[in-house]
Amino acid sequence: MAIKNLTGRGTETKTIQELLCFPAFIGGLQQQQLICLATVNIFLSVTSFLGNCLILVALHRVSFLHPPSKLLYRNLATTDLLVGLVSQPLSATYWISLVYEHWSLCRYANSAAYITSYALCSVSLMTMTAISLDRLLALLIGLRYKQIVTLRHTGIILIIFWALSIVAVLLYAVEYRITEWYGRIVIPSCQVISILSYMKIFCTLRQYHAQILDHVQQEPSQPNALNIARYRKAVCSALWVQLALVACYLPYGVVEIVINHTKAYSLHLVIVRGVAVVLVHFNSTLNPFLYCWKIGEV
Repeated sequence: MAIKNLTGRGTETKTIQELLCFPAFIGGLQQQQLICLATVNIFLSVTSFLGNCLILVALHRVSFLHPPSKLLYRNLATTDLLVGLVSQPLSATYWISLVYEHWSLCRYANSAAYITSYALCSVSLMTMTAISLDRLLALLIGLRYKQIVTLRHTGIILIIFWALSIVAVLLYAVEYRITEWYGRIVIPSCQVISILSYMKIFCTLRQYHAQILDHVQQEPSQPNALNIARYRKAVCSALWVQLALVACYLPYGVVEIVINHTKAYSLHLVIVRGVAVVLVHFNSTLNPFLYCWKIGEV
């Protein structure tokens, strides 16, 4: 497939976002590919919206969750709902505009999809990280958890998440490199923090397990306070959560690294990037199940 060199005449100063609506570059894409990406975005938009609506209704009826934890889940469901309600329809509009070669609509839809996706996925990712830390604190500090982790503190943290994400996106209009560096720092940092949090949870649970086994051996009449099956289920559930997170975000990170280190873009790279963005959006469909069903076991 033909490659458009960025150092060539006429495209020297164009970024990947600008090239995505540049007729001379993007016009070679096949309509079947564009329609397929638009269809997938529409389907995931519906599933994400409905799934997160159901989770918000369920959270409203749940009474056993600590209020700060419930607020985190609500914020996660809200951001993922907005991804399905706003970002994915805009992405679908972008791909459809390429089919009909509506370049003005293409530019507006592409910019709007990028801005909303970046902001909402950033908040969603940071909220998931906060949930992992919340679960870790609940395990480590025990009875002091409800005194330290309050609704007010959690609300302030979420406001900071939203403010950081919105500012990072708005700075794209001033200097796009700032927004790109924000993503390069936030995405891997959140993933590392989440992984370390769950590793600590596993290690702590294992220590509790060993202590209880020793206690049972010394006093056989004492019941085993730690259910082994539940322990294994908790480990598997958290591993599935992290695996899904990495599977959805890692391809996009790899594609962005390739884009930032290449001097020429091909149409293949555009399609691969589109699929990577779909995977990131797909995480908003998975989150209602992974974080409001599986994570409760941890």
